[in-house]
Amino acid sequence: MDLAAIEELIESELEDAEATVTHARDEHDDDHLAATVVSPAFEGQSLVQQHQQVYDALDEHMTTDIHALELSTYTPDEYEDER
Repeated sequence: MDLAAIEELIESELEDAEATVTHARDEHDDDHLAATVVSPAFEGQSLVQQHQQVYDALDEHMTTDIHALELSTYTPDEYEDER
């Protein structure tokens, strides 16, 4: 699955999300990806809940197109603090 298509899928499913998807480091398999997702939808959510929202957005692609996904999720304020 094209990286841009994955970003668009996440962004279309999560409120005001900005997603960046790349191939995971040190992996030679195109199905192992890394994503950074910033969304106000994560406010007040645990890390597990944030990740579940991303997995829900990707739906069946998590079992058919993506074998592994390293996730970094942030609220907009958390992302600004990281930078």
